[in-house]
Amino acid sequence: MELESLYDLLQLPKGVEPPAEKLPQGGKKKYLPPTSRKDPRFEALQKVLIEWINATLLPEHIVVRSLEEDMFDGLILHHLFQKLAALKLEAEDIALTAASQRHKLTVVLEAVNRSLQLEERQAKWSVETIFNKDLLSTLHLLVALAKRFQPDLSLPTNVQVEVITIESTKSGLKSEKSMEQLTECSTDKDQPPKDIFDELFKLAPEKVNAVKEAIVNFVNQKLDRLGLSVQNLDTQFADGVILLLLIGQLEGFFLHLKEFYLTPNSPAEMLHNVTLALELLKEEDLLSCPVSPEDIVNKDAKSTLRVLYGLFCKHRQKAHRDATPQGAPN
Repeated sequence: MELESLYDLLQLPKGVEPPAEKLPQGGKKKYLPPTSRKDPRFEALQKVLIEWINATLLPEHIVVRSLEEDMFDGLILHHLFQKLAALKLEAEDIALTAASQRHKLTVVLEAVNRSLQLEERQAKWSVETIFNKDLLSTLHLLVALAKRFQPDLSLPTNVQVEVITIESTKSGLKSEKSMEQLTECSTDKDQPPKDIFDELFKLAPEKVNAVKEAIVNFVNQKLDRLGLSVQNLDTQFADGVILLLLIGQLEGFFLHLKEFYLTPNSPAEMLHNVTLALELLKEEDLLSCPVSPEDIVNKDAKSTLRVLYGLFCKHRQKAHRDATPQGAPN
């Protein structure tokens, strides 16, 4: 590719060195031309994400003005992920050198990928791209975090922009145009089914306590043989211990003490327990709606009810069937 053509393709002013000129042989890099950056939906997506981050980190007096310039060193990502996931990461708060910033970013992204249950090769971001202020990678990362931890956040739908991929080959630079999808299309068909507890809390909040009481009575009947009882549904399941013991009783699982923390001493240990419990429930097809383990650890009443409701329905129906005489009418 001629240098003149590269300037025209990337819409660069004369005198500005094309970044692609620095690519090693075999290297690839995506670029956003100015027309893509000025796309109204692309700009709206950045605005929503910036406002979301600033609202989330308001108690810590952190303000983001540019996703491209403010996220690369891992500092704000560190604070944001800890706040969203209710976790304490083993990373230094202030990283001044490039090496320490890169290390901090590595720790944060490894934790993010674990939480999102992504392998490194599946992620649309990397330490290298985020550290090099790649706006596309940063947006993919933030959209994934928002969908995971705040699914009710109203992101602009069907945001896609034209990108140019430059590849350095033996014969010179090659370019390819493509469309990059940042948020999903939205149709009525794609909408998830209404969740019973969203409806309950919204339309009949006065009945929430009655539902809690019924589920607590059910739980205590099943835990009685272990000498355990639950008084507060909102708080006593946050560390995952009672939840795991309840699942073991109801589903016939034997959990070795090495598999979970019987007396968790940190949010990370609590999160381990709750994540294990949710995995067991998924295996038994007992989760009707996605539940974030972080929400359980954070004592979110709706999420805790969703988890217990699947067990409640299955085993109350089983008890009813066992108590019905054979041949009795339905």
